[in-house]
This record gives sequence, C-alpha cells and structure tokens, in this order.
Amino acid sequence: MFDLLKQACEIATREGCRFADARYLDISKQRIMSRDQALSGCNDSEDSGFGVRVLYQGAWGFASSPNYQAAEVKTVVALAMQIARASARALREDGVNWAPEAALKLNFQSSCERDPFAVSLEEKADLLVSANEIMLQNESVKRAQGYLMFKRVQRWYVNTEGSELHSDVTSSESVIWAIAVGNDDFQERNWKAPSSNRGFDAYDKAEFLLQAERVAAQAEEKLSARISPEGEFDIVTDSENLSLTIHESVGHATELDRVMGYEVSMAGASFVTRDKQGEFQYGSEQVTLMADNTLEHGLATQGFDDDGVPGQRWEIVKDGVFQAYSTGREFAHYIDEQRSRGCSRADHWSSIPIVRIPNLLLMPGKQPLSPDELIADVKHGLYFEGMDSFSIDQWRLNFQFGGNAVWEIKNGKKAGMLKAALYQSRTPTFWNACEATCDANHWQAHGVMNCGKGDPMQIAQMTHGAAPTLFRNIRVCRGRDS
Repeated sequence: MFDLLKQACEIATREGCRFADARYLDISKQRIMSRDQALSGCNDSEDSGFGVRVLYQGAWGFASSPNYQAAEVKTVVALAMQIARASARALREDGVNWAPEAALKLNFQSSCERDPFAVSLEEKADLLVSANEIMLQNESVKRAQGYLMFKRVQRWYVNTEGSELHSDVTSSESVIWAIAVGNDDFQERNWKAPSSNRGFDAYDKAEFLLQAERVAAQAEEKLSARISPEGEFDIVTDSENLSLTIHESVGHATELDRVMGYEVSMAGASFVTRDKQGEFQYGSEQVTLMADNTLEHGLATQGFDDDGVPGQRWEIVKDGVFQAYSTGREFAHYIDEQRSRGCSRADHWSSIPIVRIPNLLLMPGKQPLSPDELIADVKHGLYFEGMDSFSIDQWRLNFQFGGNAVWEIKNGKKAGMLKAALYQSRTPTFWNACEATCDANHWQAHGVMNCGKGDPMQIAQMTHGAAPTLFRNIRVCRGRDS
C-alpha cells in the first residue's frame, strides 16, 4: 500500500517541494438504530481514497481522489502542485513555518477483542431491542430508542522525510433513551455507553438492561420534577456532564490555530491569547487538565497524527495555571516551540489536516474522596448528570450547560429531581470556582464522536475524562422545562 504514496512524494520532491505527504484511508462504518420493539434502520458504508499535500515556496496545495492507481497519483500530485503554485503567488509573508520532525516508522492498532463488523446483526439487534423492552415496561415510557455505531479506519501515511506509518483504529458508540409522557409534559432520559477505541467487547448486555431500567425510571421521575430554582448555588457535575464543559471551554479554547485566528469565519476564536501561556490562572489549584493522545482506548489515540507526529502527553493546565496549547507542525513556531504536540488530524482522505482537540482529561483528586462525601459538603446546590443543551460564545468565554438529569442537593444529600436547570459562567470564573474533585476510583472517560470544526466542516473524535467535581457559587438559571 505504501508504494503509490511514496511515488506521490517522489514526484513532489522532483517538482521542488520543501515537504510533501500522502495518505490512503480505508473507512468502514455501521450504524444500527432501534425504536421500541424493532430495528428502525441499519446503514453500512465503505469508503477509500488518498490525499496528497505539498508545501511549495511556503504555500500548501492539496488534492485527493478515490481512484488509487499510478496514473491517478500523478494527476493528483499535479493538481496539488497547481494549487500550491497559485497560493505561493498570493503570499504576503514568508509562508508556512514547518516544525521539524524525525522520520518515523510505526504500525499502530487499537484494542479490539471482538470485531464489531464480524458480530451478527441479530446479536446487535438483541442488545438494543432488549434494552428498549425493559424501558417500555415502565407505563410512563411511550417511546424507547437506541443506536450502535461502529467505525474502522485503516490509514497509511508517507512523507518526504522518510516516515512510513500505518494505523488500524476501531471506534464504537452507543446510546439508549426513553421518552416518558405525562399530563401536558414529556421528558427524555438517556444513557451513553462511553464511546471508545474498542470493538463490540465494549458492550455488555447485562449492563444495557440495568441501565435501561434506571433510564426509564428517571424519565418518569422527571415528569413530576419541580422547576429549577435560580440564583447562585454550589453545583456538582458528574464525569459525563463535565466532559462536555471541558471540551468546549478548555479543549477548543486552547487549539493554537483558533488562537491565531484560523477559525474566526466559523464563529471560532479564543480568549486564551499567547501572552497567557505559563501565567494565566485558568482555574483553581485543584484543576490539572492533561492532554493524552496515548490514552488506552482514547478516541484521539491513533498512534500518530496527519503531520506524521506520534501521540504525546502534556499538561494544558497544571495546578490551575495555563501551560500549553494543542498544536500541529504549522503552528508550533507561533509559541517558540520546536516541535508539534501532534494534534493535526483530518477526518477523511479528502480533507486537509487541521488542529484538533486531543484526549483531554481533568485529573482526579489526590486525596480519597467519594461522590457522597463530595455532596455532603453542599448545604444547598444542584447535581448535574449527563449532557444536554449548551451554548458558548465565539471566544470560548461565556457559556451555559444543562444536564440530562439534575437533582437538588439539600443539607449534603441529593433530594428531588429538577428540570429546566442550566448553569452559566465564564470559563476562568468557572474553573477557579472548582473546590474539589473525587479520587481516581470515581474517574470515568467519555468520548466525543461528533466534534465539528473547520470550513468545510470536519468531524473529529476525542475522549474527555473526569470524576464528580464541586464548583462553588455558580449561576443557575432556567431553560425550557420539556
């Protein structure tokens, strides 16, 4: 598979390119959907092709094709060169400053004990429909749904520096949800089996059935929940809820291409300007956020990025202080770093790589602390579980997040359910209000499979992890109650 990719790089070198790389991807996807007591859909797709990127006189050219043959390779390189030459004539500055990287030979494969594409449709259907049947046993539940999604991406990468890289990554995602209907109201409750770079071995039927019963009961309970109070409260977030807040208020805010203005046309900028590196108090001393593209089963753990840089681990925030950005080889020089952090990824063979959020993890507390002990320190507050609606401004500064289930906390214990609860804050205000997070025994990872960025839009995946965490004096407001 490497031969034609090498040929593309050799042609680009003869044309005078400073750098070139070529990628071939073979992509398989399957999505299975259920509604009530039957499957509602099953979609399979196969997709393959290659892309060639050339750096000529400080400017990029990129072209791609699904036709992986020798003659087409020449055509695609010629088109990439044509684009690069035209772009070079329009340069107003010196052009791309490309960080060096040693040649790498690597074969990476994610953990996959049961190939999901080899598992029968009957077994997958049984997992979903059995969960639906459990949810429908609750008389208030009028609709039960779920889906399974599997993706396998095989990738071959070659560049003019001598790198030859191969990865084989299988990812999985699943959600089940119940819709309960009452008098003039309906409420939804879901459970997301954490998305990960694993196969069908990530799923256990007994767990699905247990979660289905809980989801149905809580959907019913939400019908009689009272409307959330408003004001300043202490809040506790579970790991799933906080994973989205991490993603939006830290992950995107610390992508260096966004900081440098490359995302402004897509409502993307960042308040984390370069003068803040090593100085800015992003959060309290309890907050250490670790980027880790070597995390086992992490969705951004792919062996290497699409600049040919291997996965790495580094602190974005340490003891509350902002430390480092997510970078690719084109952006490292903006902060005087000699090497990329390995965060440049493309979502398809026809896409050019851009900086993407790494696996980003809030590190657990160092002292033993359980969720019950964490809540016990709250006189009057709210507990947020799961993901719901959210919004955040283009500077990644002002935001609000909801929860799929919210409970009131009174005198250190979870009391009744609430609905229409949202928490609002500013990124540094919120993270500086972090007082405590539970220990590693209560830490969980949650995957994001649909992170959109770029123009044209690209969809990427990454993992975020956290334990239940306490924030003091956060503004709570009301959203819609159904």
